Amino acid sequence: MKRYRLIKDYRDIHKKGTIFFLISESEFIGVKEYVLQTKNLDGKIILSEKELKGFFRQIF
Repeated sequence: MKRYRLIKDYRDIHKKGTIFFLISESEFIGVKEYVLQTKNLDGKIILSEKELKGFFRQIF
């Protein structure tokens, strides 16, 4: 399962350093969307590919 770390605050909801798991990834006519869930299960967000690359870094 892919893990991502937030590199800057996201809309004043989640703070920098929060770890997320990638739950689903979908593509419809060239538009990719990602659903991420926090490690402690307190929040779920839906992002575009641009937001994912701007706010998150994949960790191993």
